[in-house]
Amino acid sequence: MSQTFDEISAQLKKRHRRSARLKWISMGALGLAGLFLLWFFSDMLGKGLPAFQQAQIQVEIDYNEDAQRMGRAALDRDVSRLVSRTFERMIPVQMRENPELLGTTETRWVLADGEVDQYLKGHRHKLNEAQQALVDELAAEGRVALKFNTTFFTTGDSKMPEASGILSAAVGTVMTMLVTLAIAFPIGVMTAVYLEEFAPDNRFTQLIEININNLAAIPSILFGLLGLAIFINFFGVPRSSPLVGGMTLALMTLPVIIIATRTALRSVPDSIRHAAFGVGCSRWQVVRDHVLPLAMPGIMTGSIIGLAQAMGETAPLIIVGMVAFIPDVSASFTEAATVLPAQVFTWAGEPEKAFVEKTAGGILVLLAILIFLNATAVILRKKFERRW
Repeated sequence: MSQTFDEISAQLKKRHRRSARLKWISMGALGLAGLFLLWFFSDMLGKGLPAFQQAQIQVEIDYNEDAQRMGRAALDRDVSRLVSRTFERMIPVQMRENPELLGTTETRWVLADGEVDQYLKGHRHKLNEAQQALVDELAAEGRVALKFNTTFFTTGDSKMPEASGILSAAVGTVMTMLVTLAIAFPIGVMTAVYLEEFAPDNRFTQLIEININNLAAIPSILFGLLGLAIFINFFGVPRSSPLVGGMTLALMTLPVIIIATRTALRSVPDSIRHAAFGVGCSRWQVVRDHVLPLAMPGIMTGSIIGLAQAMGETAPLIIVGMVAFIPDVSASFTEAATVLPAQVFTWAGEPEKAFVEKTAGGILVLLAILIFLNATAVILRKKFERRW
C-alpha cells in the first residue's frame, strides 16, 4: 500500500528528531567527560603545585663541641624547633667529615620543618601560637620564605614530608622500564613476526592467538602473582629489585606489543611482499628488508604505548615487593628499589597532612611522563604514517 506525502514527511521528521536527540546526547556525554577531566586536572594542580615549593629558614649555625653529638646545639633554641630534623642530623656528620668547622659560625638557608611549610601555605598545621608568632616575625625579617623545592627532585623517600623526594623512585622506574623494554620488545616483535609471516594457519597457532588476546585483557595483578610464583619463589630473583619488577611488567606488556606489531605488519600491502618474491628474495629477506622497515613506525608506536601503560601500573609491583622504603638510589638492577606509582601509593597512606601535596605532586610528575610518552607515540605515528 502506497504511503501519502504527509505520512512520509511525518516519518522523516520523526527520524530527524531521533538523530537530533542522539546528537545532543553524544555532545552531552562528551561535555561531561571534558568537565570531569577539567575537574580532575584542576584538583591535581591545586593540590600538587604546592609540593614544588618548600619552606626554608635562614639560621646561624654555631659549630661548637656540643654540636658534634647533637646537631640542635648548633642552632638557636627557639629557631631550632622550626628547622627540619633532617638538617639537624646532618650537622654532626658534617663536623666529623670536616673537623675544621669546629669553632666557626655560618649563616645559611636550611630546610624548615614540615609544619612551618604547611603554615606558610595556609594549610592545617600543628604550630602553637608562640611558634606562629616567631615564624611571622622571621618572615617579616625575610628569614623565612617559600622557595623552589629542589629536595623533591634530588632526594629519596623519607619519613619526614619536608625531606621526601622522588629521585630514588624515578631512578627505579627507569631501571625497571629498561628491563621491561629489553625483554618485551625483542620477544614480542619476533613472536608477532613468526605468527604473521611464517606460522601456518592451523589450530595450534589459532590457540596461541586466542591466548595472546586473552592475556592482554586479564587484570594486571595476576601478572604480579605470576611474577611472585615464578621469578621470586622458583628462580630466586631478588625481591623488590628492578630486575623482578621489569620481568613482571614484561609479561604484562608482551601481549600489547605482539598485537600492535601484528597490526603493523598487516598494514603493509601484500604487493610489497609479492614484488620482493618476484626478484628472488627469500621469505626472511622479504620480512627483514621490506616488511619490517615499513612496519617499524607502527611497531614503535605500539611499544611506546605499552611501556607507558606498564609505567603506570602499581598492583603487580606491589605483589613483588616494590613498595619498600627506599631512601637511597639503587646502584644495581638486583638491589631493592621502588617506582613512581608505588611511591605515590606509599605517600597516600601516610598520616601527615604534608604528604597529601607530595602525593599530588608525584601524580603530576607521573602524568607528565605518561603524556610525553603518548604524545611521542602520536607524533611518530603521524610522521611515519603511510597511506597505501
